[in-house]
Amino acid sequence: MLIVMRLRKVKGASETIAAHPEIVIPNGEELKGNWQSVFEKEQPIYIEVGMGKGQFMIGMAKQNPHLNFIGIEKFDSVMVRALEKVLEAGELPNLKLLKIDAEDLTDIFAENEVEGVYLNFSDPWPKPRHAKRRLTHENFLTRYEQITVPNGYLRFKTDNRLLFEYSLVSVTGYGMKLEDVALDLHQREALDWNIMTEYEEKFSAKGQPIYRLEAQFQSKKLA
Repeated sequence: MLIVMRLRKVKGASETIAAHPEIVIPNGEELKGNWQSVFEKEQPIYIEVGMGKGQFMIGMAKQNPHLNFIGIEKFDSVMVRALEKVLEAGELPNLKLLKIDAEDLTDIFAENEVEGVYLNFSDPWPKPRHAKRRLTHENFLTRYEQITVPNGYLRFKTDNRLLFEYSLVSVTGYGMKLEDVALDLHQREALDWNIMTEYEEKFSAKGQPIYRLEAQFQSKKLA
């Protein structure tokens, strides 16, 4: 959380990223409608918007070899850390990284090209005047709906209660169907399916509740 406030330049980050186009895909707009071509197998594609250091995406790719994943991050200094982790993890043919701004999602992905969207510990942007920057704001929900399949879903985790409450109101106000809500995720008994992010490990270790929602789009609002 609050990654934007903590960013530090990493020397040589852009050069390291550019040296691995097989993982960090350049010129994503040229692949619009053809993202399956960058993977070894044609499988449903899931994206994480604001992936941070990539632990969640790597874990998901390992746990679900029958699915394809794209981790999205806009900052070089964060992307290079994720790239390093992917390289350390070894061969993951079902995982790619993409350095773009979330506002550009519809320029990069075609309609119905993505199965679902993950948001984990997004910046809460607490000031009301910054509400439109929150990744669960209606403006972003519209983008997610456009690129996902009919009845595609959004899965969201945070430690920030105010952001969670805002997100519940936002997704239901948008007309999405809530499939699951957890006010303290780690109190659930069976969590074998849950891949933790770096922040999730940190906050849950301190006893802080982790909030989670899963919501499904009900119909295409865009022509």
